[in-house]
Amino acid sequence: MALNKGISITYCGHSTFKMTSAKGKAVLIDPWLSSNPVCPEHLKQTDRLDLVLITHGHFDHIADAVELGTRLRPRILTVYEIGGWLESKGVPNVTGMGRGGTVEVDGIRCTLVQAFHSSSIKDGNQVIYGGEPCGFVIQFENGFTIYHAGDTNVFGDMKIIADLYAPELAMLPIGDLYTMAPKEAAYACKLLSPKWVIPMHYGTFPVLTGRPDQLRDLTKGQKGLEIIALKPGETLT
Repeated sequence: MALNKGISITYCGHSTFKMTSAKGKAVLIDPWLSSNPVCPEHLKQTDRLDLVLITHGHFDHIADAVELGTRLRPRILTVYEIGGWLESKGVPNVTGMGRGGTVEVDGIRCTLVQAFHSSSIKDGNQVIYGGEPCGFVIQFENGFTIYHAGDTNVFGDMKIIADLYAPELAMLPIGDLYTMAPKEAAYACKLLSPKWVIPMHYGTFPVLTGRPDQLRDLTKGQKGLEIIALKPGETLT
């Protein structure tokens, strides 16, 4: 599938995406690869990363952050509290942010926005406060803008995200139980008005019951919207 925007997006399963920017930068969102049961084997290893974005502290979004951060030394952007935890593990090049803040890395503008969920880090036998959960708005070097919602329910201020940043593509959770289901995600599509939506955070475990076809049916009346249901390992270029 092609958007003709010079951006390559590979779905690694769950909420993890590997992307290549318009100028060839390697970007990873929510690094859960090695133990991700739906991630294809060839995507579990990576030898180059320029930028890593982490939305919150749960294991299914952060499990490989320390290993990748210390081995490949990418720039890492995340919530302030998670940033401090990563630095305590010896991870370099970490920038802890607050919601509403923007950091530019090699021409890629990353803005931290809110999400309605929770955030904690399991560290051995401890559960550590992971700050407030978030999403990211990412504007690539050529202006193409995407919104990765992280784990969230729908919330009214998604309309503000649309007004301020006008993301053309949104990555939205649909699995239910821990995040919004297709019903709420369909309403999120109304608020955000993107051209394309990639569903995520579904099907990894039996309890994540939402499916892309349900979202597609619920958004039939939304003109100009395309639901792109990527399978783990598929790439949108």
